[in-house]
Amino acid sequence: MVSEELVARLNDGGYKNWLKAGRCLLILKGGLHPVTSKHMRAFHRDLLLHNPVLQTQCHTAACRPRGNKFSMACRVCTEWQTVILRHHRHPGASVNWDNCVPPQWRTDYWEVAKAYMPRGQGKVKGADQCDASALLNLINFCDCFHSVDTKYVREVIRYRNELMHSCELHVKDEWMKHYRMTLKRFIQQFSHVPQMERVGRDIDEMLTVDLSVCVSGLDKVDSIQFDAVHEGASSTDLIGQWEAELLREKLQELLHDDDDDDENMKDSEPLKRLSGFLQANRDLGARFSAELQTINSLQDRK
Repeated sequence: MVSEELVARLNDGGYKNWLKAGRCLLILKGGLHPVTSKHMRAFHRDLLLHNPVLQTQCHTAACRPRGNKFSMACRVCTEWQTVILRHHRHPGASVNWDNCVPPQWRTDYWEVAKAYMPRGQGKVKGADQCDASALLNLINFCDCFHSVDTKYVREVIRYRNELMHSCELHVKDEWMKHYRMTLKRFIQQFSHVPQMERVGRDIDEMLTVDLSVCVSGLDKVDSIQFDAVHEGASSTDLIGQWEAELLREKLQELLHDDDDDDENMKDSEPLKRLSGFLQANRDLGARFSAELQTINSLQDRK
């Protein structure tokens, strides 16, 4: 049986748009997982092949970054740092070196990849653990993705940020039209990759389907074929699952921002509003009870 709160949310046009747009990001990141892994594995192999210094193992425990600072490094890790910056499309930009474990650069291609990503990737061990933002930033900043026009990457990043930073969790129909075209142009950059063609079709389907729940039945959604249908799971169950995934990503991002703000100067209003939204929906409040306790603890400390 579908909860009354979910029925109300899926019959709210602006929220439904937000949810569908977010679902497209989940579909997109699934397609980008194998693409980014393949590119970075080949990139890492090529770096080692053409630079004998990089083939040497780091034996010092001193090679540990602090935030975006990485100055106390051995000869090998310093060379890795130089090479990573050489292949950064914006070498003057701030690099989140603490995403990485430098002594592992020689053996783990994904530790190299994380240097081109937003902060908070320290515990991530592969592309399949990354969200869309991390993978899009990797493609934008690392020049091994030379066949991709970064103009289209930055457009997707901008729309993604507008979506995930929306305090209202609502987007308008006009925004959705531009978003759809932006995703299409980006995906066309990977026209040679079969799985990305499938991603494009799945995104088109998601953006055209009506997720409204029939209140009379409380268990029907407009016809959509979910590729990830689990045995015994209804369409509304699946919608609830990826709604939770989107909200969890938004929560983690806000909590990370709040935690990084040592002087408490950052506006905590988005976190308060999201907390209020979760508490106002009993089903979500129960699902995110642990996160709500964390938010309350943060507010108490302030």
